[in-house]
This record gives sequence, C-alpha cells and structure tokens, in this order.
Amino acid sequence: MPKSIADQLQHHYFDAFADADHEFYSEVSPQGLENTRWVSCNNALARELGIDTEQLASQTSLKLLSGCGTRENLKPISVVYSGHQFGVWAGQLGDGRAITLGELAIGEKAELWDLQLKGAGSTPYSRFADGRAVLRSSIREYLCSEAMYGLGIPTTRALCLIDSDSPVYREEVETAAVICRVARSHIRFGSFEHFHYRNNPEAVKALADYVIGRHFPQWIGHSERYLQLLKNTVTKTALMVAQWQAVGFAHGVMNTDNMSILGDTIDYGPFGFMEAYKPNFICNHSDTNGRYSFKNQPAIALWNLNALATAFSSLLQREQLVDCLKQYESQFLGHYRALMASKLGLEEYQTQDEELINNLLALMEKNGVDYSLFFRKLSDFSASNYSVRDYFFDREKFDLWAQSYLNRLASQSTTDAERSKKMRAVNPKYILRNYMAQTAIEKAQEGDYTEVDRLLKIMHQPYDEHPEAEEYAGLPPDWAAGISVSCSS
Repeated sequence: MPKSIADQLQHHYFDAFADADHEFYSEVSPQGLENTRWVSCNNALARELGIDTEQLASQTSLKLLSGCGTRENLKPISVVYSGHQFGVWAGQLGDGRAITLGELAIGEKAELWDLQLKGAGSTPYSRFADGRAVLRSSIREYLCSEAMYGLGIPTTRALCLIDSDSPVYREEVETAAVICRVARSHIRFGSFEHFHYRNNPEAVKALADYVIGRHFPQWIGHSERYLQLLKNTVTKTALMVAQWQAVGFAHGVMNTDNMSILGDTIDYGPFGFMEAYKPNFICNHSDTNGRYSFKNQPAIALWNLNALATAFSSLLQREQLVDCLKQYESQFLGHYRALMASKLGLEEYQTQDEELINNLLALMEKNGVDYSLFFRKLSDFSASNYSVRDYFFDREKFDLWAQSYLNRLASQSTTDAERSKKMRAVNPKYILRNYMAQTAIEKAQEGDYTEVDRLLKIMHQPYDEHPEAEEYAGLPPDWAAGISVSCSS
C-alpha cells in the first residue's frame, strides 16, 4: 500500500534550527474547517513528487491538507521574516496564514520540497488576522502558479485546493479555502532582512549556511560560498523577471518578503497577465502609485536585491556586494533580448534587433494590441500572410515595421514553416486572463469546481492547441474590464 503523505514528510528545517538561540520559526497547529471538500487535485504534480494519486485524493489526505488533523510524527511550523512593503520597512512579518507541514524528498538526489498549507488558521505572525484564505484568491493562486510552470517560469507549485463551509469575513462573507503549496524553498529576501535589522549577524550566517547546505551542497566549506549564494540569487532573479516581462506577467506585490532566495516566483496575490500592451499596466488595485507596474518590475527587482545585499553586509565586503549587483542589468537585458528575439522567430539576438523590438512594442502600445494574441498570430506571418496586420488601426505604420521584419527574417536560413513551429513553442496560445479565473471562481462559489480542473489542464499546456477551449484563445469579453484585483484575500 502506498505511503501516506504524512509518512513521507521530513523536518529538515525544524531540525536545523531546533536548538537555535534565536527564533527562526514557531511551532503551530493547523485549525480545521467545516465540511471540507476537494476543489481540485493536481495529479500531474503529485506524480512528480512521488505521491500516489489515489492516496492524494483520499479522505485521510483531505483531513491532513485542510488542517483538520495532523499526525504525531508531524511538526508543523510557521516561519518568521520581515521586509520592505511598497518600499517602506514594515518590520516583522512572517507566515501569517501559512503553515509548513514538512518537506518531501524528491528523486534520486532526495531534493527537498516544502509542503505548506495556506489558509489553515492563525499563527504567531498573523498580526490580529484570522489566518484564513478565501476561495476566490485561492483559485487564482492555484491556477496561476501552475500556469507559470506551464510557461516554463520558475515558480512555487500547487498540489491541491480545498473548499469548506467555514465563513470568512472580508468585504463580504466568503468561504474559507486551503491551498497546499509546494516549493523548493519558502525562504525570502525578507528572511535575511529580519535578522540583519535585529543586529543578529550570527542568525544571518546560520540562515545562509542552511540555504547553501540544502540547495547548494557543492559550496559547503568554500571560502566564497556566501558570495556564490548572492550571485546566484542576483542571476536567477534577473532571469525570472526577464521571463515575466517576455510573457507579459505582472506580479503585483514585489515586496522583499515576496522574493525567493532561489529566484522562484512566489506569493501570488493580485497578479495579472497583460492584455492590451501597456507598459504602465498595474494589476494591483491597491498599488495607487504604480510602484509595481509592469514596466517597473525589472528596476524593482534590483531595488529588492539591493535590500538583500544590505542584509548580507555582515557576510561580504561592500565591494563584493556592489560587484554582484552590477551583474543584474546585463543578465536581465541579455536574457530578455534573447527571449524577445525568439518570440519574433529570430535565431539569435543581434544589436540591430533592439530597434526592431522597440518599434514593434511602441506600435503595439499606440494601437492597443493584445500582447499574447499578437505574438501567437505572428507565428503565421510571412511575405504572403499579413493577417496579423488586422490587429492594428494604423496599418501603414505596421506595414513599415513588417517590411523591416521581413528583411531581418530574410537574413536567416530558417524556412517559414520551421520558424512558425519554433515561435509557437515560445508564444503561448493561452494565458490565465483575469476573466478566465473569474469564470472558474463564480462557478466554484456555486459548488461547480469543474472549470478549475479544465483551466488547470489548459494552463499546463499553454502552447498547445485545445479545440475544446477555443473560447479562451481570443480577446477577453467586454465585462472583463470591470474585474478589479487587490491585496484583500
């Protein structure tokens, strides 16, 4: 008989800091919900994690993963951290509604992945909140984390989603839900900031040693291991944000407590995939000043890395910190340019392509062109197929750009058919638009969870054709413009 999820869990983080003099976490107990039921089980992820899908869908797992019961061998914890929120130091934060049950050891190398419940009740870091998550925001996070995975972007994952009859009071009464998140790590920039600003360099070092020991054992004992750790975070963050920009994704709350030390996308709140190309796109209704607008994301990531570097100042010399941060811009631009070149079907980025890309984006902005639809349609473009021209009202300007594009394509040996195939592999046909998530939310609130699973399947394969979901491959309906997403969840 397959082992239960509880029997597979380990407690490396707990064991690493159990005897520490300073607080890295608090032991907690999940708090159960009324009349819990499955919304969705992510069987594809379960198989990757070595979890039997029948075991995942069992009543035992439903009880465990909804917070309604834990085993004696489990040691649930919530982790402390601090952070800068909207550019302002917020002091101590922490897992206010997240409870880590333990870690799963995956694969031959026994790579550890955290198994965490979001919405399973209050913790010492809840700051007078209830520690709950509502169904609507949980559906959005469940689908988006898997959509990002489908797009090939480093991210936390979502193993399952559970609904209940327990009431939650926000702007109105809603139902409480629990999402089971899986991540290589939930350690954030703010985890290091917490101990730095408490003048506790020993704890900063202990946390860095833990990250290195868990994720980069090849660096253990190396004299420059802390420099390598910071360099890795700078590089992986630069690459991640470049991927965000290339697919038109806006995170919405890029606080330092929402940035992963491993460069994974973490903490899905008021995110959004850009529709009409607008560099000033703001997906978070609470972001009144546009700090986390789409165009600002690369600069904000560097700002956050500066905050992390400050927290590393007890481990590294100032010159080392500065040198690390100087690498960010070239790494971001190099990856972003390569991604944009591939979206255009170019074999490799060349210096003159900067003008080609910038002119296209300016034209798309002026004409209000849907970002994802355009690039997918561009996959069919050729000297004899100008159908993508219909997206533009200023067609003369598009024709001028198209001629430059054709001239650039003529310098390559790739055939139109070969280029089209490659472009379809990097330009998704489906993205998780707000109205799609809203459709699933409204059905789920009426007790129909089928749309969640339907969208999950599509988001896992966003580059493929899904004839049964062709209605999601076009422009959003008019009512979608009225959807507003904020930090309230």
